Amino acid sequence: MADELGGGGGARPYRFAHAGASIVVEEQGAGDRVFVLVHGIGMGRSVFGDLVPLLAAHGRVIAIDQPGYGEAPEPARTLTMERTADLLAAFLRERVRRPVVLIGHSMGSQVVLETAVRHPALVERLVLAAPTVDATARSAIRQLLRMAADLAVESPLVLLRGAREYLRAGPHLRRKMHAMLVHRPEDAYPRVRVPTLVLRGANDRVCPADWCSRVARSIPNARLDQVPAHGHETMIRDPRPAAELILSFAL
Repeated sequence: MADELGGGGGARPYRFAHAGASIVVEEQGAGDRVFVLVHGIGMGRSVFGDLVPLLAAHGRVIAIDQPGYGEAPEPARTLTMERTADLLAAFLRERVRRPVVLIGHSMGSQVVLETAVRHPALVERLVLAAPTVDATARSAIRQLLRMAADLAVESPLVLLRGAREYLRAGPHLRRKMHAMLVHRPEDAYPRVRVPTLVLRGANDRVCPADWCSRVARSIPNARLDQVPAHGHETMIRDPRPAAELILSFAL
């Protein structure tokens, strides 16, 4: 079920509901190639504002707010990564109707990973940007400390966008963090059957190089690329280098 949200002219964001949870969807561009962007914890689709037009020059771009993030309503119960993947798959099946280039950032990489594994016919190619959670640091305190170290050297733009979205994520962020941490992406990586790009900022303190190398080795037909002089938010701050790597992989 989809309901259009209020707004001005042009393509308006709309809400898609399935099995008691909703996402908010915004689209730009057109063409046979479809890029779908899934944000990380505490964020929303607005953080991809500079990335979307770079991809939209080459196809249709769909950015979503996960349930309880951005403009999407808080579900009655916090969704697991698997259930969020099933919700995303229901949207792709009903509204897109063709295989997509599925791009997940940070926690979003866990959602798109599960989508590709659980619903492989819906995914043409997979991009795992700054993939979480490093199996050697699966605790809230270690993740928060790494994120703080990464943000300490980030640009004001990233800090502003991130702070705004974290405030919008509401009072259940602790439950959402738990859902992220209990998920074991390393169990799903070997089951991916589509070409995969693992994308990392070379200065990313949340997703170290050895972890991302392990991710790429675990996935059949995967490759690892790094964006120099970028950290965890490589697709948010100056996203052009990341966009170029995604496009060279997807086109």
